[in-house]
Amino acid sequence: MITSHTVETLQAFEAQIARDYDAAKIHAPVHLAGGNEQQLLDIFQRVQPEDWILTQWRSHYHCLLKGVPPEQLRTDILAGRSITLCYPAYRILSSAIVGGTLPIGVGLGMAIKRQHRAGRVWIFVGDMTQMTGIFAECIRYAAGHNLPVEFVVENNGLSVCTDTAQAWGGDLIWHGGLPNYHKYDYKLPWPHSGAGSRIQF
Repeated sequence: MITSHTVETLQAFEAQIARDYDAAKIHAPVHLAGGNEQQLLDIFQRVQPEDWILTQWRSHYHCLLKGVPPEQLRTDILAGRSITLCYPAYRILSSAIVGGTLPIGVGLGMAIKRQHRAGRVWIFVGDMTQMTGIFAECIRYAAGHNLPVEFVVENNGLSVCTDTAQAWGGDLIWHGGLPNYHKYDYKLPWPHSGAGSRIQF
């Protein structure tokens, strides 16, 4: 594994960010991670330094596990970049646009294959993004062209604050069948955005 992070160090980092947010030190959206520490540690056992990580707005753990120093990451979060963290030097890109990194990841995979370079692309998305057309097209294209791209669905069962199955009219979450598809389930201990309690109407 690239780093020596543990469940405890990951949780401690997010707890610090939560305290920063509650203390009004962050004047931008923050999407805290949690409940999936062990799943990510297991996945990142396979991630190599030359691999690319493409992820979405809840990306603190991905950044830490790819080697971004905690101090640098916290500085960028405090500066308001929590949902758009990009570190090309560490080969990690994120986007707050639903599905925004999917075609970029497929393009990186195509470049790696055509140029006979080392490395893979790991694209992390949520279960809501998995339901979109762009996900279906990208995963099938990557599999069809045997690109070095792995798709990881982080399924917390929610599309923002709505049950994903309810939002899409039934349990239609695709359960795989392609070799480059991976999914794990988890329960997020934080609200969708921020660090405190969220009032639902």
